[in-house]
Amino acid sequence: MAKGSYTNIHQHHIDGCIKGDRNSQFEVYKLYYQAMYNTCLRLVEDTTEAEDIMQESFFKAFDKIGTYRNEVSFGAWLKRIVVNTSLDFLKKKKLKLMPLEKAYDFREEDDTNASFEPESVEQLKLAIAKLPEGYKVIINLILIEGYSHDEVSTMLGITASTSRSQLTRAKQRLIELLTGEQKK
Repeated sequence: MAKGSYTNIHQHHIDGCIKGDRNSQFEVYKLYYQAMYNTCLRLVEDTTEAEDIMQESFFKAFDKIGTYRNEVSFGAWLKRIVVNTSLDFLKKKKLKLMPLEKAYDFREEDDTNASFEPESVEQLKLAIAKLPEGYKVIINLILIEGYSHDEVSTMLGITASTSRSQLTRAKQRLIELLTGEQKK
């Protein structure tokens, strides 16, 4: 292994996958299935589609496993494939990341840093589900999956500043949804 390479605890399974060993592929699938499915489901919000996308992602990963260079964890490499496959699906559904100030009356001076804590994780999930599609994608990629604005801009074909403004607006809308629910 080269200097600065990542050491995977399941490297023997990954090596088996590189050799085309079906048992190793099944073991890798079992190890990563749930986490990858959850990532997929957060992005596409449909259990059947998430299952199909996740399966397609594993096929892609096993097909391209020879390109994995241990520069990041195998899980991070696989997650990137899952996210990209999910985004491809959303693009096919005509996901539009338009300037949402047209869709919603937001002002740049709105305070999105207001401290607000939802009463429960479930309340937060329900509020995220009510967001427009573009906002959900940005929230999931940046706040939940942990991608940077530069990474998101590359994935979605937008500028990093668009990613930042979308996140700001998504957070503002999320706060509005959460505070509106609390008042009820």
